[in-house]
Amino acid sequence: MSQPIILITGANGQLGSECLDAATREPQWNIIGLGREELDLENLDSIEEVMDDYKPDIIINCAAYTSVDKSESEKEKAERINGDAPKFIAKWCDDNDALLIHISTDYVFDGNNNVPYLETDDTNPVNFYGYTKLKGETKVLHEDKQAVILRTSWVYSEYGHNFVKTMLRLANERGLVSVVNDQFGSPTYAHDLAEGIFNVIRKYIANEYDKEAVKGIYHFTNQGMVSWFEFAQKIFDLSKTECTVLPIPTIDFPTPATRPKYSVLNTQKYSKAFGWEIPNWEDGLRRCLRNMKLS
Repeated sequence: MSQPIILITGANGQLGSECLDAATREPQWNIIGLGREELDLENLDSIEEVMDDYKPDIIINCAAYTSVDKSESEKEKAERINGDAPKFIAKWCDDNDALLIHISTDYVFDGNNNVPYLETDDTNPVNFYGYTKLKGETKVLHEDKQAVILRTSWVYSEYGHNFVKTMLRLANERGLVSVVNDQFGSPTYAHDLAEGIFNVIRKYIANEYDKEAVKGIYHFTNQGMVSWFEFAQKIFDLSKTECTVLPIPTIDFPTPATRPKYSVLNTQKYSKAFGWEIPNWEDGLRRCLRNMKLS
């Protein structure tokens, strides 16, 4: 197989966009990006038909319902996209011997750890978004035991809606923001996550399309731990943006969805399996701001 067909779902989102950018550096691959108009994951009956049309060798499932707070009120939609649709994609991959790389989240954990979560740690989501993503993981592995699941966290990029862009907008509008300082995680630049996904594909191809060589659950985030407050401070520092940042506890910033207080992921399994030391979160942020012409 000289030129694998790689299909990216959710191609208009921030991770899908970064994957399409990464694809330009792999001209030998046939990359197809599908947005919501081409593949609507709410329409479960259409998924197999779309897959049959393109007959991909590899599917990168970046599509998701990602609004954590809205998931609490739009439960049926969130569950359909995050929990049910991946089952149909995984079944197609298993039936057609295609590799599925499915993106999941740190929010499958409850945040009660004080050391980075391993892939083998017990899951226990504290919000409905996390529940739907865990359901998606379970259904993927039930249908395709050789799928790849990459859990990530706090994703941002120059594309789409994310914390970095929100902070910069609020700084411009107000000059003062309040940010919680008792939730900890690892900000992840979607560019690096896209490269991480493509590393999986490179190993898969190098092993002559053997799914056994790559299958399993892996954690992928930029390295290091930070609070949302510290993350905001660094965004303004590196972008040379004048803004006062006030640290506040979670209890003073109520949201519809509960967030885990600690959702740092241990990424050693990924680095060992795919031979890449993932960059530090500050390095990722610096590169993102540079691409946004802000540093």
